[in-house]
Amino acid sequence: MQEVFYVLVVLQIGFGLYSLWNGFTWMRMVRQRLASHAGFYTPLAALICPCKGNERGLEENLMALTRFDYPNYEIYLTLATSLDPALKIIERVKAVSQRTVHILIAGPPEDCGEKVFNLSRTVEALPEKFEVIVFTDSDVRLPRSWLTKLIAPLQDARIGATTAYRWIFPGASGGDLFASALASAWNASVATLLGTTKENFCWGGGTAIRRKTFDDANVLEAWKGAVSDDFALTAALDQVGKPIVFCPECFAATLHPWNWEELLEFTNRQMLITRVYSHRRWLLGGLTNLAYVVTMLYAIFTIVYLMIDGDPWSQLVLVALAVPLLAAMKGVLRIVAINEAIPEWKGKLQETSWVFLILEPIVPLLFAWNFIASLLTNRIRWRGIRYELTSPNMTRIIKR
Repeated sequence: MQEVFYVLVVLQIGFGLYSLWNGFTWMRMVRQRLASHAGFYTPLAALICPCKGNERGLEENLMALTRFDYPNYEIYLTLATSLDPALKIIERVKAVSQRTVHILIAGPPEDCGEKVFNLSRTVEALPEKFEVIVFTDSDVRLPRSWLTKLIAPLQDARIGATTAYRWIFPGASGGDLFASALASAWNASVATLLGTTKENFCWGGGTAIRRKTFDDANVLEAWKGAVSDDFALTAALDQVGKPIVFCPECFAATLHPWNWEELLEFTNRQMLITRVYSHRRWLLGGLTNLAYVVTMLYAIFTIVYLMIDGDPWSQLVLVALAVPLLAAMKGVLRIVAINEAIPEWKGKLQETSWVFLILEPIVPLLFAWNFIASLLTNRIRWRGIRYELTSPNMTRIIKR
């Protein structure tokens, strides 16, 4: 029994050290990006944001889209139906905006995700004058410099797209503190996978792409039948050999009030979508987190067994504690790096830094649950619609 304990724990410590080294590498990458000049590439851009429902903070989030310091852009806010309660908020934003705001009603989706359908219809309606297309989400709160920083690297025509990622802030009013804190820690572990070209993927809440690249990669065709706009876009760029550049300086703050039902629905959905669209990422992430959970459960079982049997056990506790300690240390690296990446949120980050110290060792439990759940069904619920994901290009709408 103790032999198996030591084999599992030592292997997990080795992986934890490797993961910690990756954490230092990621932090170094963030600092290098922050130290580089954004550049002066400012072509005419279309900023597309799909909306649905009167979600908390929607008006403030949309108003932030009208206040970027980028000199040359127009905003496209798109809805599936004119009956959507978000329309009144969008009209208020348009009325006071000093930027050009277009409202587009896409209609109901046809055998694809509603968001994908909205985006497709909006891109099809864009005038030829736009050189760059930018996609964002309605649930993020973006700073004034965000658009400039996201578009600037596209000056290099060899780049396929630039992308950002969300940073979830726990503690939003109306939610469960522990659920939102766990959502934040879960999401942060995904964020730190970005940074190397081979691992980068487009995130739908913050991606910029040249119009020509979008057309050359035939993205509209890739979106047909898809429920994931970002993974389908990533696959299309992979097909034409165009790299994706991650911009940590463009992290997008999310202030959603989470409860337990929303947390499990969100994380299970993300894992299932990953299984369908990126099997390698899904398998690697799932097995890695399952190995952590199995190791910790076996360590607890062994220690408790020795305690009951009256055998020495304290040494095993000290060895086993190294595993969650390494996970907590990587959480600290994440919070140090993100404090530098989005200094406008520094106060809020300092208030919630405990999340990454305390909850990072627990995050693999949630990932393991998501992995198992993704094996049991092909169905998800997203923004009130139920889908069945048959393949990357085959989605069935079950119930609206």
